[in-house]
Amino acid sequence: MSAELIGILAVGATLLVGLGGLTLAVQTRTDKRLAAMEARLDARLDEVQSELWRLGERVARLEGLMEGAGLLRLVSQSAAAGD
Repeated sequence: MSAELIGILAVGATLLVGLGGLTLAVQTRTDKRLAAMEARLDARLDEVQSELWRLGERVARLEGLMEGAGLLRLVSQSAAAGD
């Protein structure tokens, strides 16, 4: 092989190794960022679920109070009465 061909192959191999290392570093960083974002999202979803649960309990309590006071009739009762 000529010296020029060896030089070209060496530069090509060096570039491939460098690009492979860069790709690996970027992928590792991206994986870490996605994992952190997933953890934050999971925590936020837990907060939303908890808030929805509390809201459902509050609505049920209000419906019970309104029904007990005669201010609210259930749809099934209204349909059965023919209204």
